[in-house]
Amino acid sequence: MTDERTTPFFETSQRWWADGELAVAGLVARLTDEELAGDSALPGWSRAHVIAHLARNADALVNLLTWARTGVETPMYPSRAVRDASIEATAARPAAELRADYVDACGRLAQAVETTPVEAWTAEVRNGQGVTVPASTVPWMRAKEVWVHGIDLDAGLSFADLDADFCTALVDDVVGLFAARDQALEVTVVATDVDRTWGRGGPRIEGRVTAVAAWLTRSDASGLAGDVPAPPAWL
Repeated sequence: MTDERTTPFFETSQRWWADGELAVAGLVARLTDEELAGDSALPGWSRAHVIAHLARNADALVNLLTWARTGVETPMYPSRAVRDASIEATAARPAAELRADYVDACGRLAQAVETTPVEAWTAEVRNGQGVTVPASTVPWMRAKEVWVHGIDLDAGLSFADLDADFCTALVDDVVGLFAARDQALEVTVVATDVDRTWGRGGPRIEGRVTAVAAWLTRSDASGLAGDVPAPPAWL
């Protein structure tokens, strides 16, 4: 039986996840109560909403690992409505409770990852888009969440701060998602610092891979050169 925990991408994604959790935990701890209530970079969401989403996402990924371990179907969320209501309820909690809830949820996910048996990592589960994936993708799913939403907190972290290899994997992931939805990019995207190109051809746009990631996930084209179109919605 292959031990998924020893595959290069699993090990790398675990590192990205751990580093992201540490970075975002630091941001959350430093935010004042007033700053928590302030606007995030996501329209209609406060910073408290972003933190609430990250907490409930951690619990949702614990659900997937429970599914993988037991074989009993345990979706990330019962429904989109339940997910949204849970985020709203969590965001409305007093600041101290919100911070504690976030720490506890991250701890539950870390424990679930640490205690998942070898054979469970190959079990098939469904991600938030309803796509069947192996449980071994959970650390990568969480790494994406913590780094991108950490930037959404608008608390000092930016795409320029992110690891280039992580951003390359993120761009690969997003471009693959667009292609699966028949939304392949009708441009040539060149990451000038990692010697990578994406897209089906057309106008050339270029910049560092961190800027490409910012554009594809958050429609921020400020770091790119060329006639940059609006990308499809990521999630």
